[in-house]
Amino acid sequence: MIYIFINRLSNNGKAVDAQGELEKIFEGHELKFIDITSITNAADSCRMLSPDDKIVIAGGDGTLSRFVNDVYDLQLTNEVYFYTCGSGNDFLNDVCERCQIKDNLIPMNDFMKNLPLVTVNGKSSRFINGIGYGIDGYCCEEGDRIRESSNKKVDYTAIAIKGLLGKFNPRNAKVTVDGVTTEYKKVWLAPTMIGRFFGGGMMITPQQNRLNAEHVVSSVVVHDAGKLKILTVFPKIFKGKHVSHTDIYEVKLGHEIRVEFDKPCALQVDGETYLNVKFYTVSYH
Repeated sequence: MIYIFINRLSNNGKAVDAQGELEKIFEGHELKFIDITSITNAADSCRMLSPDDKIVIAGGDGTLSRFVNDVYDLQLTNEVYFYTCGSGNDFLNDVCERCQIKDNLIPMNDFMKNLPLVTVNGKSSRFINGIGYGIDGYCCEEGDRIRESSNKKVDYTAIAIKGLLGKFNPRNAKVTVDGVTTEYKKVWLAPTMIGRFFGGGMMITPQQNRLNAEHVVSSVVVHDAGKLKILTVFPKIFKGKHVSHTDIYEVKLGHEIRVEFDKPCALQVDGETYLNVKFYTVSYH
């Protein structure tokens, strides 16, 4: 049996077509579709599986993150695959060159082990891509507002540009990596990443390897830059070329991260938005 946990609401509802696509891919196999938005916890379904049953998660990065958190403590031995039908696809962008993908199915078992833990506003969860704090969180906050009032596609790049032009005010920050604290002024971005991509295709940490044996994440700070400088550097993030601007871009590897702003700001974890966040912590061992 192949159990398919599907989020038909992904990609502004376009993921509803995924069921038909998967039925063609697995023609001749016995399938059971489970609407992941209608269940409380995917672990309840997975506990009943036989060892030979396979699992497919169909949706976007948020769906994948939710499933992984639901089943993380089960340490599943079943074959697990991710069928990408979201809008951002940061996980796909990160792993597409590093694993064998057939029929848009990404083998997930290796990627679901030893994930870092983030704590935000008293809530802890594992993450598969990263935490966006600063203008990235602002973009997610604005995107959520647009979705609540309109069915049109959210243009995060346009939101980011408006934020850079004045809608978002940079913060001062204290960033602690493995016990060493550094203070920064005019911080635009302060993400922590296990993957390379966030924000729907921005390669913020091009050197990060999600399967690194040292179990380190990348803590990034984009700081001490005016609007003109940020607007000049921002497009380079999509190709990872921003790293040459070492006067405003800094990255540190570590196991224990704490990022604190002097004023609250929105934050996103794998696309899930948190409002009024003063600080977050990450632990990865």
